[in-house]
Amino acid sequence: MPVPALIIGGGPAGSAAAITLARAGLKPRLVERHMVPPRGVCGGFLGWDALTALKDLGIDPWALGARPITRFRLIARDRTVMADLPAKAAGLSRKTLDSALIDAAIAAGADVTRGQAARAIDPLARTVRLDDGEIIAANAIFLATGKHEMRGLARQFTHSSVGLRASLPPSPARSEALAGLVELHLFDHGYAGLLLQEDGSTNLCLSISSDRLSRAGGIAPLLAELMSEAPALAARMDDAGPPHFEAIAGVPYGWRARESDDGIFRIGDQAAVIASLAGDGIAIALTSGASAARAMLDGGGGAAPGWQRSMNRQCRRPLSIAEMLRHGAALPLPRRAMMALVRRVPQLGTRAAALTRIVRG
Repeated sequence: MPVPALIIGGGPAGSAAAITLARAGLKPRLVERHMVPPRGVCGGFLGWDALTALKDLGIDPWALGARPITRFRLIARDRTVMADLPAKAAGLSRKTLDSALIDAAIAAGADVTRGQAARAIDPLARTVRLDDGEIIAANAIFLATGKHEMRGLARQFTHSSVGLRASLPPSPARSEALAGLVELHLFDHGYAGLLLQEDGSTNLCLSISSDRLSRAGGIAPLLAELMSEAPALAARMDDAGPPHFEAIAGVPYGWRARESDDGIFRIGDQAAVIASLAGDGIAIALTSGASAARAMLDGGGGAAPGWQRSMNRQCRRPLSIAEMLRHGAALPLPRRAMMALVRRVPQLGTRAAALTRIVRG
């Protein structure tokens, strides 16, 4: 007999869907390939919209040790500008956040399987094959595999970037420099973001074009190039030593799911992928997961196509603005112009941060 709802992926999107469905009395099954939530290549920044979504799900980031963030700093070589965020945000590691969310899903009544990967999906039959050979049929499937592709429902895109993440050890100098803010370093064909996490470590996320990484010949030579090109970033990493990077290739920034089949809800990065330079992917994950679950509760699996089109419309403008900012920051002339504008009128940076939210405050 089909399960009422099958969720593939236990990150923020999948857990938000599971919590919402379970609290409504449905017993969803969630399949997560990791036994323990990983650190995650992307994430760490929780915007005000993500904080609101977490509150609705019964999660208190401050009780988990989240660090408050009220400002952002942009750095491009020797140019630095500061601006206020539209509202208070937070820094929290994905490992801590994902653990709290999946625990909440279990407590709400979701049937959670860990350590099993979904290998293929048949969207017409609404079945998913796991790596142990089990085939699960469902009335509705929530695809929450993040930036990873699923055989049978792979996304089609041409332009991509590579995401890299490292954790820098606690440091008094970094703690002082990054207190209360997120810092963004801009360079050719990419950017880096740093923020403090709950344990005092610094989350370092790098986004770089696939072409530039290929030309550099690997992560180590790329890092050497960036240390020369972005001296302020080099200074932040001075006492950290060569960091170990987790990586994910083929990040399709700006991608949106415009359509879906009956019974198939694409949520999180499977619904929309926004650049962290300006947007908040965790907010999209939480919002889309809970919203898709409510749509399924109201209209069953047949609500998926209409919901997907609605989510696409909701994401269109924020993702378009985020892509404009990302492409501008990646090239020398528009990057200098952008820095000059924000330096002269800091409110423009605050306004840009507000316009890239899918949920307006």
